Amino acid sequence: MARAENKKTAGPASRMVAEMARRLRLRKGWSQDQLGHELGFSGAAVSAMETLAQPASDDMLVQLERVLGEDMEFFENARTYVRLEKYPVQFQNYSLLEQEAVVLRLYATLVIHGLFQTEAYARALIGGGYPPLSEARVEELVEARMARKVLLDREPTALIEVVLEESVLRRTIGSPEIMRSQLLYLAECAQRRNVTLQVLPLDCGASGEYAGAYGEMNLVETPEHDHLVYLEPQEEGLLISDPTKVSTYAQRYAKIRAQALGPRESLGLIERLAGEHR
Repeated sequence: MARAENKKTAGPASRMVAEMARRLRLRKGWSQDQLGHELGFSGAAVSAMETLAQPASDDMLVQLERVLGEDMEFFENARTYVRLEKYPVQFQNYSLLEQEAVVLRLYATLVIHGLFQTEAYARALIGGGYPPLSEARVEELVEARMARKVLLDREPTALIEVVLEESVLRRTIGSPEIMRSQLLYLAECAQRRNVTLQVLPLDCGASGEYAGAYGEMNLVETPEHDHLVYLEPQEEGLLISDPTKVSTYAQRYAKIRAQALGPRESLGLIERLAGEHR
């Protein structure tokens, strides 16, 4: 059922990849099994890609470029657009902004921000959502989410600030083992030179002030130094560019950061919580 649905919903980038791969394969006189052998995939996987039953994975695109690229860089350039089609519709426009951003300021209130999720955590989170998704769609979304991590090592470097609610760290997703690995990975990310990670403690509202009451947000500074805000309440994407509104969100974010633990204290808390999952 999922594969039949894929054939109907496949986007233009996936369709172009399938057609180009088929034409180049036939030009070489190869069967699908032969191409699969060259790629390191099965013939069935090649057939699924060409018929759009299962659009090309990012790894398959890398191998298609190696085997069939012929210096065109078609499959390499297609990676961004095929990946884009795998994201939920409401996230697609933001994903391009995220990958090109020079500065990201993030505030997460319910789960670890997607940029900092481990594969196991993301799979448990996506697979446990509602309405339930097919296994194929879960894997597709997990792959797409993991691909976002290229931003962490991109040149020129993106500067990333992230504030996580303490409750996010204490909410077990998947299993204690998955959560421990996630917290340890988060601690590694916190020590990157281009990442500043802070935790908003559970008792931050005890003084009567709690700037995070309106929920999570993503603030983006583009290469042109435009400032935008992206919100995603209940799977509805909202991209805000109005300068007055963006300024209000930026001021609110600054207040949230001021109420959070410092980076060193935050790292210590994360490491301590990871130890509790032994």
